Amino acid sequence: MNSAITKIEYFLPDKIITNEQLSQEFPEWETNKIAEKVGIKLRHLVSSEETATDLAIRVSEKLFESYDRKKIDFILYCTQSPDYILPTSACIIQHKLGLSTNIGALDFNLGCSGFVYGLSLAKGLIMAGIASEILLITAETYSKHLHRLDKGNRSIFGDGAAATVISRSESEGIGNFDLGTDGKGFENLIIKNGGAKYHYSEETKDITDENGFVSNDNYLYMNGPEIFNFTIQNIPLLVNRTLTKNNLSLETIDYIIFHQANKFMLDYLRKKLKIPVEKFYQNMTNTGNTVSATIPIALKDSIDKKLIIKGNKVLLAGFGVGYSWAGTVIEI
Repeated sequence: MNSAITKIEYFLPDKIITNEQLSQEFPEWETNKIAEKVGIKLRHLVSSEETATDLAIRVSEKLFESYDRKKIDFILYCTQSPDYILPTSACIIQHKLGLSTNIGALDFNLGCSGFVYGLSLAKGLIMAGIASEILLITAETYSKHLHRLDKGNRSIFGDGAAATVISRSESEGIGNFDLGTDGKGFENLIIKNGGAKYHYSEETKDITDENGFVSNDNYLYMNGPEIFNFTIQNIPLLVNRTLTKNNLSLETIDYIIFHQANKFMLDYLRKKLKIPVEKFYQNMTNTGNTVSATIPIALKDSIDKKLIIKGNKVLLAGFGVGYSWAGTVIEI
């Protein structure tokens, strides 16, 4: 009951917002400063009518152009931008993709650790004999959660989706996992209003801090310094534990892909962990931070560019909202 990744595709919406466009809205937010600090020059955004489920369907149809959809016997859908509170979006996706009704389908709500968590769920389903061909979809439309005056988060996040097939395999292509959670930091990356605890309200007022950053409880709030502190404290430990659980060392890993948060954070982690530049991928320049979709997008790009080839061992690490983090090693 081994498992492996057998297919990946990703999809980015047509609408593009460049740094130059953001600078026109926020003259004090210079284009070169955005690119230098966060490493992003443009991001793709959905239209007002498009949803994360639409992206999930588009990327799955792209995958099925070269993969038989009849093989799929389970859908795992990771998003924090569901179309509805209920029903489960995975059920809608099953119907719109014309997949068999004799399959399992579920949503799970995780952000930047979501892809690695999804791999762990898929591996467990295969090991238990519940499924053999799993469609893992990660799709986010964080742009719908951002205040129009929130220049900080608007410079970081983009929308996108990835579809990955995890299949039963003769050899083990997905290694052991290290997973972590620390809910004490939940308020540092949050959309406070809109759930059962605090309802969305048009009367909620904007708050402007001393640096001119605008927030509103109806929209996404991120405490950047606290998120950075959480990351630098926990992710080096995550990497070391993941290597230990897989009986590997950094030297025996061929490539490393982290959640594509921002350039400053990734550069800091790479240097702290002493990871060689040639083993470490960054590709958020033309996508932005697409949350749970960043790792599979980077993985697909790395394979297409032949930076990763068959037989390579690749360490994956996702981390963020929750706080939540996850690591594993895969073999292509």
